[in-house]
Amino acid sequence: MARYSQATKDRILGRLLPPESAAIEQLAKEVGISVSTLERWRAEALTTPARGRAWSAAARWEALVATAALDEHATSAWCRQHGLYPTQLDVWRQGALDALADPQEARATPQATQADKRRIQELERDLLRKDRALAETTALLVLAKKLSAILPGQADA
Repeated sequence: MARYSQATKDRILGRLLPPESAAIEQLAKEVGISVSTLERWRAEALTTPARGRAWSAAARWEALVATAALDEHATSAWCRQHGLYPTQLDVWRQGALDALADPQEARATPQATQADKRRIQELERDLLRKDRALAETTALLVLAKKLSAILPGQADA
């Protein structure tokens, strides 16, 4: 019996379930998985709430396109019908905008880069200082143990 990864299963389920709703027979031929297995996967997925289902990238894009021109009330109704929260649409929209952003927009300004470099240098100096202090403390502890081993009856001064 073949075992399929969860990622493969999710990808195929994304095509089986709405909004794409591909035909099982066609998808079975395409991916090389039996129709009965795909029917079982679809039945299991349909018993779980829509919020728990994974939406494929194409399905998320179609949802964004479908709700782009809707007002707030119509978007909420659409989301209820498809088992989503409107905030999920907002997250998907922001992700799409981030992916389409010009690389120049995502770059830090030269001033921010300089400030980051200064901050990194400060943190490295602080780390080096603390590292040296830790090494000194460790050396003192080792010396104290050696002294107590040599002079076991002496009290610490």
